[in-house]
Formats: sequence, C-alpha cells, structure tokens
Amino acid sequence: MKGGTRISTEKMKVLVVRPMELPAVQEIDHTLSAMQELVGGTIQAVYPFDDPVALVCNDEGKLLGLPWNRALTDDHGVPYDIVCGTFFIAGLKEDDFASLTEQQIEKYQDKYSYEMILSVPKQPQAQKKPMKKEKHEYER
Repeated sequence: MKGGTRISTEKMKVLVVRPMELPAVQEIDHTLSAMQELVGGTIQAVYPFDDPVALVCNDEGKLLGLPWNRALTDDHGVPYDIVCGTFFIAGLKEDDFASLTEQQIEKYQDKYSYEMILSVPKQPQAQKKPMKKEKHEYER
C-alpha cells in the first residue's frame, strides 16, 4: 500500500457480521492487518450488492470449515452461496474500502439482523453405516 503510514492512522466504520449474532457497527483501523484480524485470515472482497459496498470475508472460510454465517441471495431472494465465518461490510471509494454511510449501516443491519443460517453438524461416516444396516433389517 502506498502511504502506509497515512492509512494506518485512519479509522473505518464497518458492519461486522458474526455467525449466530446480530450485526454490530465497529470502527477498525484502515489497515490490511486489522481487516485480516477481524475475519481471522486472508481477506476476500465480494460485491454482491448494487450499492458501493464490499462484503469482506475470510478467503478460505469454507476450506477451513468455519461456521456458516449468512446466505448471499439473488434479486429474487434465492440463496446462491453461503459466507462462512465472520465478515464485514465496508463502503467503497475509488479503489479502496471506506466507512459506511449511516443509510448503508441501517440497510445492512436490517438485512442481516433477520437472516441467520443454522449450521447442522454432519454425522461422521462411522455413525451412518449402522443406521443403514438397521434400515435394511426393517426392509426384510
């Protein structure tokens, strides 16, 4: 980053969304390390909204098996992907992240306050096999 000293003193107001929690407004340092710390690893920005905002999440959230958080939906509200782990919504300016406006905070706080994904643990294979055998016994 050019001008790293200048950027490190700036703060940015973002909306943090953690799995199974209500979204919270948080002021973070405008640094790569602060953003990585917030999501718990390398960051990835996606742009699923028409607004000038970015959804910033852990780049390896699914690979690391982080808990399901919220769904990304199309214009009709149909889910097409799931964000795993903590993410945050940040505003955009030219080629950088920025603070959210009050209207953006309100909009995305409303959106993510009423949407949550319950993560159901997958059963280990060892438990599935005996269940299949029981099923076959009932079929006989």
